[in-house]
Amino acid sequence: MRLVHLADIHLGFRQYQRQTPVGINQREHDVAKSLERVIDAVIKLQPDLVLVAGDVFHTVRPSNPAILTAFLQFERLRRMLPEAGIVIVAGNHDTPRARETGCILGLFRQLGIIVIEGEPKWVSIAEHDLAILAVPDMGQGKPRLEPDPNAKYNILLLHGEIEGVLPKYGRELDRSPMEITLEELGAEKWDYVALGHYHVYRPVAQNAFYSGSLDYTSTNPWGEMAEERDAGIEGKGIIEHDLANRTHQFHAIAPARRWIDLAPLSGAGLSPASLDEAIRDALDRCDGGIDEKIVRLVVRDVPRHILRELDHKALREYKRRALHFHLDTRRPEIVRPEKGEGAPGRRASLADTVRDKLRSRSLTENIDREALVELGLHYLREADLVAGPTGEESVA
Repeated sequence: MRLVHLADIHLGFRQYQRQTPVGINQREHDVAKSLERVIDAVIKLQPDLVLVAGDVFHTVRPSNPAILTAFLQFERLRRMLPEAGIVIVAGNHDTPRARETGCILGLFRQLGIIVIEGEPKWVSIAEHDLAILAVPDMGQGKPRLEPDPNAKYNILLLHGEIEGVLPKYGRELDRSPMEITLEELGAEKWDYVALGHYHVYRPVAQNAFYSGSLDYTSTNPWGEMAEERDAGIEGKGIIEHDLANRTHQFHAIAPARRWIDLAPLSGAGLSPASLDEAIRDALDRCDGGIDEKIVRLVVRDVPRHILRELDHKALREYKRRALHFHLDTRRPEIVRPEKGEGAPGRRASLADTVRDKLRSRSLTENIDREALVELGLHYLREADLVAGPTGEESVA
């Protein structure tokens, strides 16, 4: 008894301002192509059961192209796997705030797909002696999660957040989902727990998993990529699980468009020309080039005056070539004197403050720090002479 578990398709997701030749947002088109790749992979695996753990669409009122894509792809899945069970639960992005509005997922019932929205329901697949408790996003309230004692296999299919499991940025989504504690989940009671909502493949227990999203459609895609790298995950994909043999495999399926997070640079001490060169070299070394890709380059320790003097014509050209190029520049951290420094009971003079600021400031490579400090103190002395005596300590 083999199943495939996928989630968080987010059809209709839009990002950036590029459009296809027919006027569809390019990222919306990308997400549709990513789903097509996944359906190809599911058909190739020929599972007995397909579980979709919510967020088929990005909004409760998706665009017409998103609806058409979903219908065509699920129709193809149903046609190519006529004997397989297909079960979908509604996620928080699929679920209207007002129940009388209705859920778009009901459209797929005419394809012979089981759709659960509004409240939990049991789904029985008699030929496999299998019971599925399908739990959609409920907004308010929590269901009682207990397996069916009369079934050989029990599966929990749920869209929600397992409390205390996800990193902080994983919770910063458009709409808060239902929260379930690990104790309420009771993963040990089930043969398999298929979870949706979090966009990175992640085990919650030995038999409970988030399958992750099919494309980078969250509010923090770079955070997703960092977690995938840290965990040794190849990216997006689907889960194949065998209930009888208790075997489990994550199948990585690359999204339709490539995302590249380049190695960060340090701009400390660099002149505008040197930083321009470093940025150009980083992009030139990008595997396969940056054209039509989504690219980020983090550059730390860039003072504001250096940022203003960068070659903005070159930056505009990088943005034209890539689908999206994000130069993420970060100013130097402010170095503050430790508490207790200086003579006890003595307030730092203006000269002390100027000296400390200039000695801790990030400088470009062609500036002599001590000469700058002396010049600053010189100007301060000149200002004192113009202003006349004020009782402030003289500049040393």
